[in-house]
Amino acid sequence: MTDAPLSGPGAAALAAILSELAAARMPFGKFGPQQRPPHGLLLIDLPYEYLAWLRREGFPKGRLGELMAFVYQVKQDGAEALFEPLRGGRPAAAIGHRHQPRRWAFPDDAARPS
Repeated sequence: MTDAPLSGPGAAALAAILSELAAARMPFGKFGPQQRPPHGLLLIDLPYEYLAWLRREGFPKGRLGELMAFVYQVKQDGAEALFEPLRGGRPAAAIGHRHQPRRWAFPDDAARPS
């Protein structure tokens, strides 16, 4: 595997989405400007659990919902490192919430001897 930069139309679309996410903030709710002054939390810094709840309940309509769904998918896939350059070098812990490493459990794990 190489560390060559992506190229092609997919890379341009990803760059456009990431550029938009660098400034997209939560406009309402517990992570909005009323609770997280002055502008609300960046969408990329929303906790995974909150995004999972929104996915179950339904993301907002329009571009905001599309961006939230993208952030959810990236976090679900464990690729949150994609957002690190957008945070200006600050880790998620410095943003206001702890990063919790993902732990995977499979149904047959309990049956296996240690």
